[in-house]
Amino acid sequence: MLRTNLKHIQDEADFQETLSKHENVMACCGRMGPMCLPVYDVMEKVEPKYSHVAFRDLEFDGPFGHLIRNLPEVRNFNGLPFTVYFKNGKPVAATTSIQTKKQVTEILDRQFGSPQGQPAYSKQA
Repeated sequence: MLRTNLKHIQDEADFQETLSKHENVMACCGRMGPMCLPVYDVMEKVEPKYSHVAFRDLEFDGPFGHLIRNLPEVRNFNGLPFTVYFKNGKPVAATTSIQTKKQVTEILDRQFGSPQGQPAYSKQA
């Protein structure tokens, strides 16, 4: 189990339900390692400002990691975590390896729009 404060995708039904119930989803598939922990931390920090985005994690080596690992968008990825951004159930962006807060918020703003009534988060100090 990933020890984060994010909601976890526990199985395939949970994954499908998340995609069907939420227009915007950021799913991070990783381990509790040095490249993944900073991404989970960024997700936890920006989650309150992006109420229109569902933030989820799932175990890379768990029985349902294949839900992310087998996507064509991550086919050539080598580093962890694999982070996929879904809009209306379809992947619209994907990144691999460590990501900074600025990199994550730029993708969130571009794919899902900035937080309600606020300028783009990535441009704030």
